[in-house]
Amino acid sequence: MRLELFKTLWGHEGPLPEAAQLCVEAGFSGIEAPVPALAEEREEFVGTLAEYELGLIAEISTVTEVGFYVPLPHRSPLEHLDSLRAGIEISLPAQPRFINTMAGYDGWSFREIMEFHSAIPDLEAEYEISISVETHRGRSFNSPWRVRDVLFELPELKITCDFSHFCVVAERLVLDEEPEILALCAEHAFHVQPRVGYSQGPQVTDPRAPESGDALLAHERWWDAVWKSQIERGFAVSTMTPEFGPDGYLHTLPFTGEPLGDLWEINQWMGHRQRDRFSQRYEPCTLS
Repeated sequence: MRLELFKTLWGHEGPLPEAAQLCVEAGFSGIEAPVPALAEEREEFVGTLAEYELGLIAEISTVTEVGFYVPLPHRSPLEHLDSLRAGIEISLPAQPRFINTMAGYDGWSFREIMEFHSAIPDLEAEYEISISVETHRGRSFNSPWRVRDVLFELPELKITCDFSHFCVVAERLVLDEEPEILALCAEHAFHVQPRVGYSQGPQVTDPRAPESGDALLAHERWWDAVWKSQIERGFAVSTMTPEFGPDGYLHTLPFTGEPLGDLWEINQWMGHRQRDRFSQRYEPCTLS
């Protein structure tokens, strides 16, 4: 198995070619981002990825306002399925490797959650593309215990492991005390977003800082469990998208709003650190 790193466009404020060039210079294999809905913008998007020989992980957030990730309140499972279907049809012309979706609604009953998620394997079969459901606050997969309950019922589901959300929801490095849930998540892990959360937030100020050390090492233990499971399941490639981002995640100084870190610098550092760790553990392998 080899490790491939992807660059998120979340937080990138420049043009796409600039992001693509940064991606190439850092040795990343592609971009993770929503595919533009407008045909002209989508054609330019696809052309840029082709020019720089980059892959794509297509991101779909169900039932949101344009440009946002938080779901609109009190929408039904059917509305979220329609939104996911529409996003897939927009994404397919860009030939993504797979779909990563922030999907569902945290206010649903378990019956509604099951109604939505049980339809995802059918969409995978219909569109002939893998769909990975991200663990995320505000969504149906907002806590480790909710994810556990759904995966017990739907063992065919694939998940994107962004464990940082679990930490802030539970106010602790929760997977250290829930090894069975960690193992279950690892068994279903299709993709990883290696951001480091802590007890009071989904993103430490800087994972390189010594005060972030305990949280960083905990997350790395959890990502190791994912890699081990993926190797056992016969994965040829493991994908990671470092996703330290803006929108209240990035810490800033009061009054001025000056950011306390450079997002691309941090994401690049995180990707290279995990690539080095992977290489040390799983040689021989071919890295980007």
